[in-house]
Amino acid sequence: MKQALLIIDVQQGLVEGNSEEQGVFEKEKLIQNINIVIERAINEKVQIVFIRDLDVSNGEGPGFQIHKDINVPSTAVIFDKAATNSFYGTPLNEYLHDQTIEHLVIMGCKTEHCIDTAVRTATVNHYDVTLVGDGHSTSDSEILSAEQIILHHNKTLHGHYNVDNFSIVRNANEELFKPVHNQYR
Repeated sequence: MKQALLIIDVQQGLVEGNSEEQGVFEKEKLIQNINIVIERAINEKVQIVFIRDLDVSNGEGPGFQIHKDINVPSTAVIFDKAATNSFYGTPLNEYLHDQTIEHLVIMGCKTEHCIDTAVRTATVNHYDVTLVGDGHSTSDSEILSAEQIILHHNKTLHGHYNVDNFSIVRNANEELFKPVHNQYR
């Protein structure tokens, strides 16, 4: 089964925050887990795809770039998006189909927006998804803490399905590139 690691919106300005918006919850842990999974993906020869949001830092400068502490391999593919949905208006779905990808491992920011949307859209587009439960983050909302948002989405998205394809949640220390979806079918 061909797989890809999809890392969404881990941009300097979003992760660290700025004068208008707070940084994400447990950013050091997030970056550490992303780097662990990137290293595993490289070792397993799994394609790595980064998505950047054009709304972050107005799509320019250091704040728009992938966080400086994330080890971006030279073989990684980078797509920019203008919407919450990583699949909308980008070549992502076509690229994944051309690469015959069947399983996506998803990490990044922000949990309730771009991560949730990517997981759900991926299942509709016939991918099995593994969301890295300790590999996505967000900031506090007016109603819930970032930690509550993350825990809620990990619970909600574990077992989320669209008939044939679905998502499960596993942590960075697990064998993410050995999908276990068939154990649940």
